[in-house]
Amino acid sequence: MKHHLRLKAWIRRVLIVAVITGVVVVLTGWGTGLLTTLSLVKMAKADSQPFLNDEGGLPDMDGAVDWLNSPPLSRESLRGKVVLVNFWTYSCINSLRELPYMKAWAAKYKDAGLIVIGVHAPEFGFEKERANVQNALHDLNITYPVAIDSNHRIWDAFNNEYWPADYFIDGNGRIRYHHFGEGDYADSEHVIQELLKANGVSGLDEGSLSTRRAGVRLKS
Repeated sequence: MKHHLRLKAWIRRVLIVAVITGVVVVLTGWGTGLLTTLSLVKMAKADSQPFLNDEGGLPDMDGAVDWLNSPPLSRESLRGKVVLVNFWTYSCINSLRELPYMKAWAAKYKDAGLIVIGVHAPEFGFEKERANVQNALHDLNITYPVAIDSNHRIWDAFNNEYWPADYFIDGNGRIRYHHFGEGDYADSEHVIQELLKANGVSGLDEGSLSTRRAGVRLKS
């Protein structure tokens, strides 16, 4: 019984403190400010988009030992174009899972001026062979330009460390965004659209590719 009475007394004290705190919050307007802040934070998270920064100029691409699907491309020849540079290798499952998006974006935004460049940077010795890379492009139906970076010279020029890695370059030849690994495809496509619009393109289909439209087959 004593324990029960002490518990009731403790609950009353807690309720009294809560009521007093509520009155203070209302009178000072602190609660309104807090709710406004929380609301703004929530809205910011809901409306958040990738932040475009200036991460330096596009390195030259002359480190490739060969090019497939295209004559050699250079920093100068790419100026004025929005460019997506994708570091990948054909035996990397993470690269292969991302590949349908690369192919879909290359097709969707080709007429708007986007150039997707695959930089094939091998992880294993057998991936350095030109014939193996060429066969992989045929089997994977990759038609956009691919630089064979068997000596990792382009990789080093970008200070890259990941497969896959994507770098987004604006029409002035500046790297404005990067993404490492799989995922965040809607964010990446939003970056493409923003860079194209900044480059004077209008009338874009600004919807993001779904996994179905990109040709991605997901296991159930």
